[in-house]
Amino acid sequence: MIRDVVLSTLREAKDTWLSGEELAARLHVTRAAVWKAIQQLRSQGCEIESVTNRGYRLKAEGDVLNEEGIRAYLKHGELRLRVYDTITSTNTALKTLANQDEPGGLALLAVRQTEGRGRRGRTFFSPADSGLYLSLLLRPSLTPDRATRLTACAAVAAAEAIEEMSGEKADIKWVNDIFLNGRKVCGILTEAGMDFESGQLSYVIIGIGINLRTPEDSFPSEIQETAGSVFGARKVPEIRNRMAALVLDKLMDFAADPDADAVFEAYRSRSLALGKEIRILSPGRDAVSAKALDLNRDYSLLTELPDGSRVSLNSGEISIRIS
Repeated sequence: MIRDVVLSTLREAKDTWLSGEELAARLHVTRAAVWKAIQQLRSQGCEIESVTNRGYRLKAEGDVLNEEGIRAYLKHGELRLRVYDTITSTNTALKTLANQDEPGGLALLAVRQTEGRGRRGRTFFSPADSGLYLSLLLRPSLTPDRATRLTACAAVAAAEAIEEMSGEKADIKWVNDIFLNGRKVCGILTEAGMDFESGQLSYVIIGIGINLRTPEDSFPSEIQETAGSVFGARKVPEIRNRMAALVLDKLMDFAADPDADAVFEAYRSRSLALGKEIRILSPGRDAVSAKALDLNRDYSLLTELPDGSRVSLNSGEISIRIS
């Protein structure tokens, strides 16, 4: 991508001025293409000085999602990265690659999704310049009944990354939403393929969408009551690259041992539901009131119904009154 190469070239030049003509010659593109890339970088927060007869100089980096920027912070260098300005859905695109026998360890990341997907067929609001959207392809040796553990790994990875970057405690709403200050700032969508001969999972795709900043036009009316962002209106330099690297590193670490006690305890300690009155939501049925008692070791939610009976929820959705 020309924009990323221009940024890299300006970064390497440090305090040296580079003319549009020199940049065009180095990159084998037109001066018009260089000018367009400079405008794109400026729109994403990069401070690029320009002086007639001298050229361009990078004063301060903004928040440009790119592979080089991610790798500057990434510990798991074995991961393969593909970064997009715009994509339909990172999960959808990665599922196509998974079904074409793409090896595990590939992550797709995007600034914007045009068809972002959430759980139960919902859309996931994915505007440009306010969020981070990524999907990671894994090929674990797991039976389907243990797939929920990887969702838990993703939830803990996202929660811990958000906490480290923001300095605020993140909570997990069973089973896979991350809340900050009572607002949902992150959603996770896990999808899997089955190898029927072995009875094992063929692949698992973990999609994570994080609202880093509040969109300029705010959130759509249908989610304004619940949606929030990690940094509000603040602009934090390199936040996308740093957050992407941190989430991927933590996810790879946790996914290496999804049965680890540390992952379970980290998930349980951040639970928004435990000890609270909840409503169990099931498609085509009336909501059922219950109390969330505990989290079972398989990440099912132990609940108590009004008649005193106890039920463990292995899947589904709950609502919680968050004060």
